[in-house]
Amino acid sequence: MTTDVLSRAKGRIDEYLGVSRHGSTMKREFMAGTVTFLAMSYVLAVNPTVLGDGGPLGDQGMPMQAVFTATAVAAVVGTLVMGLWARYPVALAPGMGLNAFFAYTVVLSMGIPWEEALSGTLLSGIIFFVLAVTKVREKIIDAIPMQMKLAVGAGIGLFVAFLGFKNAGIVVASEATLVHLGDFHQGTTLLALLGLLLTVVFMVLRWKGAVLYGILVTAVVGMVSGLVELPSAVVDLPHGLDETFGQAIVNLPNVFTNEKMIIVVLTMLFVDFFDSSGTLIGVAHQAGMLTKDGKLERAGRALAADSIGTAAGAIIGTSTTTAYVESTAGVSAGGRTGLTAVATAFWFLIAMFFFPLFAVVAGVPAVTAPALIVVGVLMSRALGEIEWDKLEYAVPAFITVVMMPLTFSIANGIAMGLLFYPLIMVAKGRAREVHPVMWALLLVFLAYFFFLAE
Repeated sequence: MTTDVLSRAKGRIDEYLGVSRHGSTMKREFMAGTVTFLAMSYVLAVNPTVLGDGGPLGDQGMPMQAVFTATAVAAVVGTLVMGLWARYPVALAPGMGLNAFFAYTVVLSMGIPWEEALSGTLLSGIIFFVLAVTKVREKIIDAIPMQMKLAVGAGIGLFVAFLGFKNAGIVVASEATLVHLGDFHQGTTLLALLGLLLTVVFMVLRWKGAVLYGILVTAVVGMVSGLVELPSAVVDLPHGLDETFGQAIVNLPNVFTNEKMIIVVLTMLFVDFFDSSGTLIGVAHQAGMLTKDGKLERAGRALAADSIGTAAGAIIGTSTTTAYVESTAGVSAGGRTGLTAVATAFWFLIAMFFFPLFAVVAGVPAVTAPALIVVGVLMSRALGEIEWDKLEYAVPAFITVVMMPLTFSIANGIAMGLLFYPLIMVAKGRAREVHPVMWALLLVFLAYFFFLAE
């Protein structure tokens, strides 16, 4: 009797998710989900470092244990929606780059409390959902030129890498030159350099989960050398969400009375929308799931799942949740259906019980700094796709890329680049190619620089 029930359940899962139809098996899907988890689980250590009060943000940061739990729960919720509703082998978690924008631009530079920043994240997720389920999404995608999309991705990569070098102590502040090389006699700086070397070696060797292994080995070396504290325990019941859960809803009215939140929400929406679109297309292409004309199957559902992850993550208590390009690791291992995503969500559910282990890592920014640097390297690959021989593209792209790390603000980089692009296109005699949305953004960003930027 039990065997019959299990057999019928497997048959229904197979039929709904199309496991056999895609030439896969449940065992292969589960293994693929495991590979995806290993490839992206570093977020459980890095996100609390970036957003938490035990990292560089200090007292302005969110409670670290709450961030860890929220990161895991947001990954579970977002990934399950993507797997069971959109039926894609794609995992979601709080995104690198957007968490840095949340922490260093919104909270640190703009002085907006993290509670209100969560409300901005929630609003961006709601707007994203509306765009995803309507045909407006196609118009928005067509409005922003590909060269600027590439520049934004590459600029965020440089910004994230800069944060990594800063957290590692490799780059430090200087009154004379703004920045200069750090002190290599510092134990934590040497530990970060070792971690960077190990992580890169693991990646060159094509180890699945190379970033996670780099963090773990660096943490162990840090414990042996006394630079990292030993964990007080191995497992613990998940808790801490009582400090963050619902803050995004409670503080939502403040978003509409704070002029600075306009640029915050626009930036979150812009980056998440195009980042998730690019990731989904890339994963689908590798999995052979694009239509004959190169379009994304169930595009509305896939993007809506991403937006639901963002909104749910904000309510739970973390920055923008988005599709992870590391999902390609699972696809490479044979994942072809939403069951892969379900398996990844399962491992995130298990991981949330291991906060004591991740806490010692998150509490020492030098341990997670190599992860930020290599993620920045991967994101910066878009630089090679920019048409540098055409100045009408090269100039706004370059301004976008360099202004992010130089002004310590992703928003400033996007705003400066999108200001220059339409004006240079007019000078080039190509004004008709500039979408009306770009002119609207130009006016918004002009207002931002004259009245809101600091």
